[in-house]
Amino acid sequence: MRLSLKQTVWWLIGDLFILMTVSGYSSQGSGSQPLPNIIYLYADDLGYGDLGCYGQKHIRTPRLDQLAAEGMRFTDHYSSSNVCAPARASLMTGKHQGHAGSRNNYEVLPWGQYPLPSSEVTIATLLKQIGYATAAIGKWGLGPVGSEGDPANHGFDLFFGYNCQRHAHTYYPSFLLRNDRRIDLRPWNGEVPRTERNFLQTRAYAEVEGDPREFFSRFKGEMYSPDLMIQEALRFVRENRNGPFFLYYPTTVPHVALQVPEDSLMEYLALAWDDKPYLGEGYLPHPAPRAAYAAMITRMDRDMGRIIDLIDELGLTEDTIFMFSSDNGALRNRLGVDSNFFQNHGPLRGEKGNFYEGGIRVPMIARWAGKIPSGTVTDLPTAQYDVLPTLLELIGRPDLIPDGIDGISFAPTLLGRAEEQHRHEYLYWERSTAGGQQAVRMGQWKAIRHADGDRPGTIELYNLADDIGEQRNVASQYPEIVERIEEIMRENHVPHPAFPLAMLGEK
Repeated sequence: MRLSLKQTVWWLIGDLFILMTVSGYSSQGSGSQPLPNIIYLYADDLGYGDLGCYGQKHIRTPRLDQLAAEGMRFTDHYSSSNVCAPARASLMTGKHQGHAGSRNNYEVLPWGQYPLPSSEVTIATLLKQIGYATAAIGKWGLGPVGSEGDPANHGFDLFFGYNCQRHAHTYYPSFLLRNDRRIDLRPWNGEVPRTERNFLQTRAYAEVEGDPREFFSRFKGEMYSPDLMIQEALRFVRENRNGPFFLYYPTTVPHVALQVPEDSLMEYLALAWDDKPYLGEGYLPHPAPRAAYAAMITRMDRDMGRIIDLIDELGLTEDTIFMFSSDNGALRNRLGVDSNFFQNHGPLRGEKGNFYEGGIRVPMIARWAGKIPSGTVTDLPTAQYDVLPTLLELIGRPDLIPDGIDGISFAPTLLGRAEEQHRHEYLYWERSTAGGQQAVRMGQWKAIRHADGDRPGTIELYNLADDIGEQRNVASQYPEIVERIEEIMRENHVPHPAFPLAMLGEK
């Protein structure tokens, strides 16, 4: 029997309707394959050289090294900012800091950070719309409970952890939050530390009086917050094993204060590291800061391994995308962090808080078994505002990528199709601190501009191809490059009343 054109069309429409009904369109990608789970692991102040797979010699990170061996490691991946809150805002929204909704660590009263506006569309909101269960477990920093920046207003079914990043300056808090509910804990042998009561940093301890062991014992607690967070994460994965789910896991490790349970600390105390006490200039003290820093990262690595192992145990290995990165670079030789010893910036200049490479170039690992070729390395320059479009393309829903974002999907690179990869002409950063900072990476060129009083300072220019340590300012040799970068800085900054760049005359 031959069908007419009209009959053929209606027959095809009928089959398509049946396929959508049976398969559950809301839980499918662009084809007939189920939507994969997504786990984004986010460290806090982890340096470019803090993992074994990035050259670390002192700190053991076997599980993340294994994740890199089973997937792809990025050598030129950048945070979207050099401090916590704005980096997270750009990660969530796919926008660089020139027009993101949150652009600095802006405190609000009584506690919390500047709320991410409800008008901002996040990756969690988009994934939730197509059937994902969503959780943020760790540190939020983008608006208090009840504000428009509340995680519940940005697509998360579950939030567990620290809403306020100031609150996260102790690993032994008296409470954490589960959504809008306070979960009371047992801190500090029942004593709530001054850091938490006032949400202020502890001031200096000039000297240790009496028995040092008694002094340092004051700062040991009972319930280590990362242990509670990993338990919550594993529970979320088990409860949503039938998927799809999105787990955003922004741990607070290894952000100071240096605090870690004794069982992890003992792994490093026996090493001959000539570890001198840190007495707490600004953050809580520790008797063995080198051992503490290393132990915190190794314990974090173990926790990441527990998530990986659970995914394997549940038979979800080929159905789960893993990504791991850090919100900015590490501290350098301050607040107990010994960068000279650990070389945790690798060959990079700078640290957290500035736009030299050590402040913004961070580790990045991606694994999707059977999809991302194992043991691969890429030097494609990428930023965390690329993550949103990348994930949407990987799950087969590029149609959901919002207009007006700055990210470019690096899915082709992940999937071994580098010839199809679109590249950024440039990456852009800014921050309003100290009158203003701006930075641009354009191919091999890296430019930085700081405020000079109430005016823009002179642009510094570095050729990363032969000067990754940014030691030789070559701006005077390439005036045409400097001119183009000035143009990029001008075009990409949109004024924001809460985050003015004073060097541009904004108040």
